[in-house]
Amino acid sequence: MKKNYTFLLLLVSVVLFAQAPANYYNNATGTGYTLKTQLKTIISTGAIDKGYAALWNLYYTSDVRADGKVWDMYSDCNMTFGTDQDTGSSGTSQCQKYNREHSFPKSWFNDAAPMVSDAYHILPADKYVNGVRGNFAYGIVGTANFTSFNGSKRGNNIAPGAPSAIVFEPADEFKGDFARIYFYMATRYQDVVANWTGNDSDGDSMLDGTSNKVFSQWTLDMLYQWHIADPVSVKETNRNNVVYNYQNNRNPFVDHPEYVAIIWGASLSTTQFNTIAAVTVYPNPSNDHRINISYEDTIDEIQLINVNGQIMQQITKPASSNSTYTIENIPTGFYFLRLSNGGQSVVKKVIVN
Repeated sequence: MKKNYTFLLLLVSVVLFAQAPANYYNNATGTGYTLKTQLKTIISTGAIDKGYAALWNLYYTSDVRADGKVWDMYSDCNMTFGTDQDTGSSGTSQCQKYNREHSFPKSWFNDAAPMVSDAYHILPADKYVNGVRGNFAYGIVGTANFTSFNGSKRGNNIAPGAPSAIVFEPADEFKGDFARIYFYMATRYQDVVANWTGNDSDGDSMLDGTSNKVFSQWTLDMLYQWHIADPVSVKETNRNNVVYNYQNNRNPFVDHPEYVAIIWGASLSTTQFNTIAAVTVYPNPSNDHRINISYEDTIDEIQLINVNGQIMQQITKPASSNSTYTIENIPTGFYFLRLSNGGQSVVKKVIVN
């Protein structure tokens, strides 16, 4: 399979709900690891370290479910803020207490500041499940020796290319969240992350000892797949906005999911690329209310979506002529064209004049 470095826009909801301040990413103009360094400067400049203890109060707004309970991505409990906060006792089974989980284990960087109190990777989590996870790397579990109430698992790692070891696998609905957290950590701390290998064997399995790629091959491929399979949610975007107001920086991979492929695309294994990203849309802008879509394989579904998120046209199993699909009678406007094939999808911006 030929590598394709065309970036993915993933979901319309990301574009509609992300609320980065105007001009925040103006200096993010590069590609590859140049873009990563530019983002590192953007999200490090002016960032505030409020300390580890302050996280308890942050969680009341950053990690609250619609029903007012603690939003825990490791289990499925109904814990109350404050009342069920870890005080050093209890937590011998699920749903008793919540504490502060370093999703990027602090032993990997020797508890150093500011990583040890960076809210983007420290999440409220069931105390018991947090203990089960420990410092284990994330991975793909084969045979589980523990499964939490929301489907998070611990067991042997069967991720392609990974060493044989015990790992922790988050629930499917949050895998993208954790992947984008890891991409944030690799970017925010790229000037020191190369020094984190050797501190913990589990961290070593995920990290490659460099400041650019950061991740071992199996880890990068896995995180990319998680990122694609579980796109940015409203929950994740809301947390990004709250944490921005708290510590004055953002997770750029929540605001711009396409940055992942722009930065790490050339380092991914060929099998990890979304082949439908190779699709060509023309003319764009269109002056005759018609859009052509050139793609050598079959497209399962085409959706034309306006800027308000409304589906204007939805075509299932569209017909093509000489590998070209055509949409006609499109009103003047700005649209997102979502194309799907074999469980993969890509979103293109289109303008009709």
